[in-house]
Amino acid sequence: MSISQPKTLLDLISAAPAEATAILLPDQGGLRVSYGSLRQQVQAVADQLASLGISAGDRVGIAIPNGLPTIVAFLAASMAGTAAPLNPAYKEEEFKFFLEDTNARVLLLPPDGGEAARRAAGDSVPVFTLDMDATGTTSISGVETTRRAAVPALDDVALILHTSGSTGRPKRVPLKHANLSISAQNIVRSYQLTAEDVSLCVMPLFHVHGL
Repeated sequence: MSISQPKTLLDLISAAPAEATAILLPDQGGLRVSYGSLRQQVQAVADQLASLGISAGDRVGIAIPNGLPTIVAFLAASMAGTAAPLNPAYKEEEFKFFLEDTNARVLLLPPDGGEAARRAAGDSVPVFTLDMDATGTTSISGVETTRRAAVPALDDVALILHTSGSTGRPKRVPLKHANLSISAQNIVRSYQLTAEDVSLCVMPLFHVHGL
């Protein structure tokens, strides 16, 4: 069996042809997002996060329902800093715990809803809206790009998740780019996925299995 090579998450999608379909959005009338568009959007949002002062190691809270904005936010946050996806259905006290425990520098929310998360953030964590237009382009509303996000290293922490806390206080689990990329490559190899295959994701994207 071949050994997976560690990469950054952005390296994983860099080799695909720009015109190839990366994501199909059934709830958006079957809108197709190409790899070229996905890469551009991830870079653009990462640059917006860098313009907000996010750099390597800074945690970006994300509480957005499944969809293209969640995917772009996750990849962009892992590029500019560290993604910290949260369950959008958390209650205010739960959001407070996770925002404090991750020491989130900013919180990304959808244009509508997310009131519990907004209250939890209060004056401590700046909240920004991640929106998607009719063409399938995602961006952080009202943030001017003034800086370029630095290229992450293999050993940079891409993602912070928490244990379920079933036997005590949930604990932070840091996952590096190398960890996630090797896992993704192992999944591709195990399922023998090719460029012709379509994978249907029905799991929540704040959960490691959905991601």
